[in-house]
Amino acid sequence: MFKVAIDGPGGAGKSTISKAAAKQKGFVYIDTGAMYRAAALFCMRQGIDIQNNPERAAAAVDTISIDIDYQQDGQHIYLNGEDVSEQIRTPEVSMGASEVSAIGKVRERLVAFQQELAASKNVIMDGRDIGTKVLPDAQVKIFLTASAEVRAKRRYDELVAKGDDVSFHEVLKDIEKRDRNDETRAVSPLKPAEDSVLLDTSALSFAESLQAVVDIIDKKLKN
Repeated sequence: MFKVAIDGPGGAGKSTISKAAAKQKGFVYIDTGAMYRAAALFCMRQGIDIQNNPERAAAAVDTISIDIDYQQDGQHIYLNGEDVSEQIRTPEVSMGASEVSAIGKVRERLVAFQQELAASKNVIMDGRDIGTKVLPDAQVKIFLTASAEVRAKRRYDELVAKGDDVSFHEVLKDIEKRDRNDETRAVSPLKPAEDSVLLDTSALSFAESLQAVVDIIDKKLKN
């Protein structure tokens, strides 16, 4: 099986680019961040303070089921049978995902699930530790990034387009906080794999970013 691992900070465009690249190459796209978001959403609905009560959060996540379904309009995430694809995309859930992903027992459970998904399919999987932890044997590893300001502007535009009432300053602040959480957590911190290709999309359009990713994959496929 051919595996592509795409890592990077929040708002770098990993999901959108990975999804488009998978479609172009005929691979299965797996959004691991959505799984952590679903876990965070469940904890938040239960009134659990994830950061200050990680043991309770881990115990709660151990009781849930997370499923992925691929439909014509893309990947759908199900939490205990409920389609939560839209609910997991709020800034609050994004921050909760960063907090829940720092819990070792939560990561163990979800990483095992992610590895199982990649065992029998050609996949493009994106997240924070795919190349370093989830798929260390991936044939292609890309670390996709952009400046915090550019990432915040992209996320802000997405939220405004959905009708959310947010300010650019708030979004930037959340991006910077999540970066700190992801880079300094004790379990699988965000960092490029030693054999990954660094791709900074700050000055690239979506089409240019997508082409760069596809070119990296094609080069490896030809070897």
